[in-house]
Amino acid sequence: MRDRLVFSHANGFPVATYRRLLSTLAGRFEVSGVERFGHGPDYPVARGWHGLARQLVDHIEALPVDGRTWLVGHSLGGYLSVLAAARVPTRVAGVVLLDSPLIGRWTERVLKIGRRTGLDRHLMPLRQTLQRRTHWTDVEAVTAHFAAKPGFARWHPEVLRDYATHGTGPDPAGGRRLWFDRDIEHRIYGTLPTGSVRTAAMGLPMPVAFIGGLRSREVAQIGLRTTRQVVGARVQWVEGGHLYPMERPDETATRILAAIDECEAAAGHRAA
Repeated sequence: MRDRLVFSHANGFPVATYRRLLSTLAGRFEVSGVERFGHGPDYPVARGWHGLARQLVDHIEALPVDGRTWLVGHSLGGYLSVLAAARVPTRVAGVVLLDSPLIGRWTERVLKIGRRTGLDRHLMPLRQTLQRRTHWTDVEAVTAHFAAKPGFARWHPEVLRDYATHGTGPDPAGGRRLWFDRDIEHRIYGTLPTGSVRTAAMGLPMPVAFIGGLRSREVAQIGLRTTRQVVGARVQWVEGGHLYPMERPDETATRILAAIDECEAAAGHRAA
């Protein structure tokens, strides 16, 4: 039986956005993932992301128990992968974080002050999320809208098309509507856990690897000091920003495979 890989998406980008990346990984793994975090009443968005982590754990526990399962997550998905791995460590062989730098104590204090003062809007795209457009006439209009934005213009054209197609759905009133509710996206940003993810990561018994974007604002803001304490030398870089998996899906897939190989080697050395 092939190993399994559970992929968890970034905030606002349903897992189908990563179709090209995941299709490459499917050559080696049985790939699955939660389609959208936080959109069901059984998994509410609240401080600490307990519901979101439980949604991922439930997905993992529904998989067959034989064989190995790897968790790979981008941004939000990386943090949820850490929380889930800490809850079901015997089900997880290793974790790969895609631009999900672990938040250290100093940054945690800054974020808490920001939440009390409203300055967290400078650290996360809170205002932009609530102002996000939600309706278009058709998929072509969605594609044209996002292609005109500087950040999306760097995306691989196939990934952009997948987002336009699968990141929106039919609107009962006609046209296409954004599939990831922007209010839920906003609440996810506003309830970002800090210390609990760090504590969970520090206690993981399985190897963890990190792949960052060379121009990632998130990595620049948070730093990698805490992340390196967990992953050691298992750090790789991809040209691009925080959304490099959308910009360079093929290279990202290659890096993920290399990271899992490194984790396998680390686990083997530790067992020996």
